[in-house]
Amino acid sequence: MVGNFIADHVKGRSFARYGPGIAEGITMHRAIDDFSDTHPLVRQSAERLRPRYGRYGSVIVDIFYDHFLASNWPQYSPTPLAAFAEQTYQLLQRNEAMLPENSKRFLGYARQYDILTAYAQVEAIERVMLGMSRRAKFVSGMEYATEELSAFYLEFAAEFAQFFPDLQTFIAGQTWKSS
Repeated sequence: MVGNFIADHVKGRSFARYGPGIAEGITMHRAIDDFSDTHPLVRQSAERLRPRYGRYGSVIVDIFYDHFLASNWPQYSPTPLAAFAEQTYQLLQRNEAMLPENSKRFLGYARQYDILTAYAQVEAIERVMLGMSRRAKFVSGMEYATEELSAFYLEFAAEFAQFFPDLQTFIAGQTWKSS
């Protein structure tokens, strides 16, 4: 869990400085990203956004898919989302000393706004997109992305519903060794 959380803030092979469990979480996160980025349904979702958002389309789809996971959580886990979120925040807080600075800042934000549960609401996705747009190095237009989410909600939802079981199967078939 910790490795998955910090993966975007750990560059290259510097994950080797972490223990095996965290390194495996980083490896897992990267494998999930690669699997998702090349999956035809994810690409189909991103293609719908490409005319307006260019290369940011795939980033936006990632957040949209987080929304569909959170809003349909009971289909994927017997643990209520609020309980899972609190357990996750507590675990990360207990391990805060080993988190990269960017991850520490994000954890503070995530906990303060309870983003794991908030993602179930489109309004939260809108706030996330606005924040991402502000941090983007180039003009991205991401602050308007929920317009597409609303306009094509059923299409994105259907693509996620078909994609997620494929992702679960992929994860189940892997061993997460950081080599």
